Amino acid sequence: MKCVKTMAFLFSRSSAVFLICICSLSSLHAALFEDDEARKAILDLRQRVEAMRADSDRSRQATTNELTSLGRSLLDLQRQIELLKAEVATLRGNNEQLMRELSEIQRQQKDQALTMKERLGKLEPARVELDGVEFLADQGEKQDYEAALAVFRQGDYVKAQSLFSGFVARHPASGYVVPALFWLGNAQYALRNYKDAMANFRTLITKDPEHVRAPEAVLSIANCQLELKDTKGARKTLADLVKAYPKSEAAVAAKERLATLK
Repeated sequence: MKCVKTMAFLFSRSSAVFLICICSLSSLHAALFEDDEARKAILDLRQRVEAMRADSDRSRQATTNELTSLGRSLLDLQRQIELLKAEVATLRGNNEQLMRELSEIQRQQKDQALTMKERLGKLEPARVELDGVEFLADQGEKQDYEAALAVFRQGDYVKAQSLFSGFVARHPASGYVVPALFWLGNAQYALRNYKDAMANFRTLITKDPEHVRAPEAVLSIANCQLELKDTKGARKTLADLVKAYPKSEAAVAAKERLATLK
């Protein structure tokens, strides 16, 4: 009986130990399970952090790439702008040069037009009024006549005679011929070339007896005759003057001269 009690006691004690071991193992398994979950959670968190870090790196790299590309684009754009500025400056310079050339061409054309107009003016006859008579004369005739008359008024009768003689020879049909003959005769009278002077005064009267210079030409003929001591001829010329041009100033002078010749 004692032996049974002893065995029962030993069995009970062994069971208790076994139970304690079982409990200990369960606790250890639970602890181990909890460590695995924690490690898994840590690993998962680490993986997510790594993924987020990788995403961040990729995003940062993409941003860096975009900024780099944008910087390059901006540099390209700046270079294009500088090129465009250079082209605009070149075009502006070319435009200014073209404007200067155009202005110079226009000036030359204007000068050429004026020159052509002057040349045509010399070729085309213009209406002139002289001594109450209107006629057509080209610029050359006018210039030659006025040049000869200017020399006469300066008192250079030798040169004036040459110029007026040349004018009459070159322009025999000119409206300036009668005035030219008058001044030619006066230049010859001043040079005491009375015979040639009378010839030119008579030519004047023959060409245009109604000309305003005709009475003076008749009076000048009488003066030449007096210088040549042809008093009879002078008296007749003066009488003809009074008869032909009674209302002229030359006729008044002729009457006075006739009175002194009697």
